[in-house]
Amino acid sequence: MKFTFLPKPKDEPIAALEAEGHQHVALEDNPDMILFGGGPGDFPDQLPDSVKVVQIQYAGVENLQDVFAKHAANGVRFANAGGLYDDTVAESTLALLLAVEHRMKAVDREWNNTQLFKEKQYLFDNKKLAIIGAGGIGKTLIRFLEPFGMEITAVNRSGNPVEGADHTVTLSDDVWANHDYFVLIAPLTEETRHMVNAETIGKMPDSAVVVNVGRGPLVDTQALTQALADGHLRGAGLDVTEPEPLPADHDLWGLDNCVITPHVANIPRFMERRIGGLAAKNWELYAAGEKMATEVDVDAGY
Repeated sequence: MKFTFLPKPKDEPIAALEAEGHQHVALEDNPDMILFGGGPGDFPDQLPDSVKVVQIQYAGVENLQDVFAKHAANGVRFANAGGLYDDTVAESTLALLLAVEHRMKAVDREWNNTQLFKEKQYLFDNKKLAIIGAGGIGKTLIRFLEPFGMEITAVNRSGNPVEGADHTVTLSDDVWANHDYFVLIAPLTEETRHMVNAETIGKMPDSAVVVNVGRGPLVDTQALTQALADGHLRGAGLDVTEPEPLPADHDLWGLDNCVITPHVANIPRFMERRIGGLAAKNWELYAAGEKMATEVDVDAGY
């Protein structure tokens, strides 16, 4: 198999594929597969007829819908990196939960332990957590949370049981009303856009915490900011925001009950370390006439 890496070649995934006997070539040399690690503006307008598979370096691919529509019509199949970063994102999610509940951002140069005595919370203290979009990352997060003894509800589209969860349900008003923590890991679709908004926040307990490690537009930023400022939510942990990057003068930065990290739940060196092996596996499945392990449903967008 011949492959190319766009827009900027990365040594580690190239070496991983070459170790499997595949050949790195330029786009004009008729590759069978493209490894892609850019945005929609980086994708070639035209592809050689030789290209059969595009392996995307990211799990979230909602910004490539136009690319899918154009090239899938010509028989190109796409695979994302779903499941490849379950452990990194799950650990980052746990870090955000702990930072919010231990009130890390509220610590200042005054010895404000009296304030923290009142405000600090513990994950083990009879808490209930809902994972919205409980796929691979959610399953790994459940394992990471096991020592805290929380009651965990997995929320997915099918309602099919998720290993390790105490309950698995589809999304409903009861979910918003009956949990302390909401971890958002759902893909971004028209159905999930702004799933956390003024209405759904109004259904949550005032003691609730929202953590978003999925996509920024899962949350209505204005509604979240207002709820945090007014005390209608206890806290939020955000690795992704809308807009992104979050402007330096945005009110969220000044709220000590909101912990923000700049889209680093997974980081480039882990992408580069792992994507080559996944690309090789997906090509093997494709060549065998099977569905790829992380094949994108072009119509669904993920």
